[in-house]
Amino acid sequence: MAKRKPQQPKCDSKPVSLPDDATAEELAKLAWAVAHPARVRIVRLLINREACVCGEIVAELPLAQSTVSQHLKILKESGMIQGEIDGPKVCYCIHSKKLDALKKLIAAL
Repeated sequence: MAKRKPQQPKCDSKPVSLPDDATAEELAKLAWAVAHPARVRIVRLLINREACVCGEIVAELPLAQSTVSQHLKILKESGMIQGEIDGPKVCYCIHSKKLDALKKLIAAL
């Protein structure tokens, strides 16, 4: 007796018209910013601190300073973090409005 294959659920093939959603680009940009485990760790670190200089962030991660700097650059370009020059150091902090925006955009998926 031949075994019967389990039935696959049928896909909904109705045409869908997606709205022109301006938030899609913002979500993609912010999601890219946290799309790496090191950047997630940096964001978590900054959420729990008022501010942090690059050297302190490097001390918390098992990565070279140049690698951490590249991750910080990506986070800063997305607006997820802010950096303020303090003499020869750059002091980073989380941009709470961008973090809130990311949370809302993900919740709206």
